[in-house]
Amino acid sequence: MSNLLNVLIIAAHPDEPEEYAGGTVALFAELGHRVQFLTLTNGDIGHYDYKGPELAKRRHQEALLAAERLGVQKYTIWNISDGWLVPTPENRDRVIEHIREWEADIVITFHGHGGGHFDNRNAGRIVREAAEYVAGGAASFEKEPLFLLMPDFSARKNYKADIVVDITSVLEKKLLGCDAHATQFYELAPWQQGIDHLVPEGWELRREFILEYWSPFFHVSEEMIPALEQWYGKDKSAGIQYAEPFEIAEYNRRQWSEDEIRTLLPMLKK
Repeated sequence: MSNLLNVLIIAAHPDEPEEYAGGTVALFAELGHRVQFLTLTNGDIGHYDYKGPELAKRRHQEALLAAERLGVQKYTIWNISDGWLVPTPENRDRVIEHIREWEADIVITFHGHGGGHFDNRNAGRIVREAAEYVAGGAASFEKEPLFLLMPDFSARKNYKADIVVDITSVLEKKLLGCDAHATQFYELAPWQQGIDHLVPEGWELRREFILEYWSPFFHVSEEMIPALEQWYGKDKSAGIQYAEPFEIAEYNRRQWSEDEIRTLLPMLKK
């Protein structure tokens, strides 16, 4: 493996890579590594007021702004409507091709089972089937990626924190990545929660608004503590306030050692 790492985040909708892994990818980018975001739908019904191509276009522009703020080299959005993502052989093969073309060292995606959003589950299933298809010898990757899973916070009971990344030093970048997705953070979600009247003006107030109402995507929670202590040591982990958790996918073809994981996630330092 070369010193340059290629990281691929595969989610269902634009804004999810930023929510679940924005801090981690900002750390990769600061270290000079390459990151691509891939979302398997275009987010064209993610609004209360308008939908279709107009919304998809706006969300694409938001995604590009978020990528610029986080240091992400490429943001790819499939032209599939929300709710229409299914684990077909065609979608599986497209994901395999993306992993090959990016020469991914790490692939981060959702669970493919249990609860959570319909599209999120199917995004996870497609990636899982891509990995299993390769493992079965029907296709191959030039190098074997480490597959990690993001917890769908609408299905938290299925979540296991194997690796937790301290994002304190890049908190502002993650917040700005989320801020780029105004349709979601300042329009749709507040409207759904009945707090749209609370959306403030100005960045300082908006950053606090995101931190308060999207707290699980930023703050350390109890289930993260054992992994933080493992990867950063008890003394350092005690002072970590902001972090992102990941589970090592059970469908990895081999067991990755702690040293190998530290090589692939060089920000994990005691």
